[in-house]
Amino acid sequence: MPARATPARAAPARPAPPDPRTRRGFFCGLRADRRSGRSTPHSPLRWLTGQALGGRVRLLTRLVLWSAIEVAPAYLSGSALAYAVDRGFLAGRPAQGLGWLALLAVAVLAAGWATRRVVGCLAEVVEPVRDRLVERVVTASIRRATGAAPSGELVAVARLTQQTEIIREALAGTLTAVRGFLFTGTAAVAGVASLRPGLLPVILPPLLAALAALGVILRARMSAQHAQVLAEEQIADAASRVAHALRDITACGAETQAHRLVARHIDEQEHAAQRLARLEALSGLVVGVGGWAPLVLLLLAAPALRDDGLTLGAFGGAVVYLAQVLQPAVRALVDGLTANGTWLVTATARLAATTSIVDHADPGPAGGSGRVPDGAEIRLRGITFRYGPHADPVLAGFDLVVPDGEHLAIVGPSGVGKSTLAALLGGTLLPNAGEVLLGGVPVTALDRATLARQRVVLPQEAYVFAGTLRENLTYHWPDATDDQLAAAADTLGTADLVQQLGGFHARLDPARLSAGERQLIALTRAYLSPPRTAILDEATCHLDPVAEARVEHAFAARGGTLVVVAHRISSAMRARHILVLDGHQPRTGNHDTLLTCSPLYRELVSGWLAPTPDSDSDVDATRTGRRQQTDQLDDVP
Repeated sequence: MPARATPARAAPARPAPPDPRTRRGFFCGLRADRRSGRSTPHSPLRWLTGQALGGRVRLLTRLVLWSAIEVAPAYLSGSALAYAVDRGFLAGRPAQGLGWLALLAVAVLAAGWATRRVVGCLAEVVEPVRDRLVERVVTASIRRATGAAPSGELVAVARLTQQTEIIREALAGTLTAVRGFLFTGTAAVAGVASLRPGLLPVILPPLLAALAALGVILRARMSAQHAQVLAEEQIADAASRVAHALRDITACGAETQAHRLVARHIDEQEHAAQRLARLEALSGLVVGVGGWAPLVLLLLAAPALRDDGLTLGAFGGAVVYLAQVLQPAVRALVDGLTANGTWLVTATARLAATTSIVDHADPGPAGGSGRVPDGAEIRLRGITFRYGPHADPVLAGFDLVVPDGEHLAIVGPSGVGKSTLAALLGGTLLPNAGEVLLGGVPVTALDRATLARQRVVLPQEAYVFAGTLRENLTYHWPDATDDQLAAAADTLGTADLVQQLGGFHARLDPARLSAGERQLIALTRAYLSPPRTAILDEATCHLDPVAEARVEHAFAARGGTLVVVAHRISSAMRARHILVLDGHQPRTGNHDTLLTCSPLYRELVSGWLAPTPDSDSDVDATRTGRRQQTDQLDDVP
């Protein structure tokens, strides 16, 4: 059964990324298409919350218990003072008054012990998130280096890991501020209610109004903070471009244009800084309304409360709750969220933008669904994929069936989406819409280990790590014997390289290997691996035509499914079926059929048959025969 394709649209090779300065692009930048089967949250903050707290019931239970002990002095402070005054000292029982104060002292000692436990629980929450972020950064960098990501400017790993440390510190500060306010604020309100429930209508309205205003201010601060960070990055980029072009700028008299290029971003940064300053002033008003207004209202209501029977001790206890517990809690919340919270969301959004390939490359949860593919058929249904929310789709409404045991070659001009399609077939990219099934099972339902056992994907840039040649070749099959390694090397034509390097136990320095040698090692590793499906994304581009043919014949004879993104048209001619991607009307068929029905395929074949200065006689003879075949089809529309 041949591979089948429906029309797909192609985008430019390097689509423009979305503008991260827009409110929607910033707050919804991590939103995933529901049809893709992923559950990526709608905002960086929600994603971080899920990573930090999701499924960690025992840890959260411990954190709640220790936090409750930690805020015991806050809850007892006003009540202990009220009871010490009313029931002790004013009642002529100083011993009872001192007893209430001693109880408060014991609570303070217990709180100090609990604080140590709380810090440990927070570390258990934050550190795994940092580890996950580092994993995202390293994975994204490796995928870019190995060609699994779209081409574009590479971001330095050191810079990204610095952002992960910023996120780690900001997350710790934000969790501390929010946790502290939740428990301390609740203790203050509960303490006031225990003294006089009628005081709640006095203190709650300004507190709730302040919290609502804080939410609005935080959203505005996040947008302004993000705009400032983006402007600073653009200033650095523009200044670097101007510095590298000073001679040309001077020669062309373009000083004014260069000044405008940098000044525009400086103005944007200044505008964002001014917005942040104004919002900082509003944050101070939140502290005044939420922290001090309840105390002022309590003092104003004091005469009426006295006439209603409020005792001196209860009034003093309420003042302690509001001045010594609630007001510091509100201030800590405002300071923590305006400083750490805005940086947390901003840094996470920037990190997500630079490592978005990981979101696409994560096939599913670590545990998966437990389903196992039945066979090696690959089926794409209604696939749409784009590299950004506002980019043109690389593939749109694309259907494809690659039967178990098929040998399919994918050809087409540069930038049409061949590597993207190969990544989708292998599950290293997930579509924005549609479904990819491997052996009848959606790749989103397969955990990483199961997916790795089903297919092997080789990108154009082969990866070889420092270690022995045997360790590199047996990475997917550690139990392989030297005889099995030697047989695979003979089949793929790697035997001479093995001898040249000093045998299977020789240590490798990847920097000393040529691109072709790295490809031979990676191809042999893939040939030895257990998966029945092999996807070669121009994985032989650094080999000569003879070596490439030997490798592809070996993989075809290996059994299972073989998909080759063809670097040379000779790869397509060896395949059982060929998929031609032209961005408008994809076609499938064999070599002879496509010469008849696909003008693009004829053009690609003609380009390959064109003589080159270094052609040898055997290749020339083959090209001459094929050229005569295509000349007969010149009149075919």
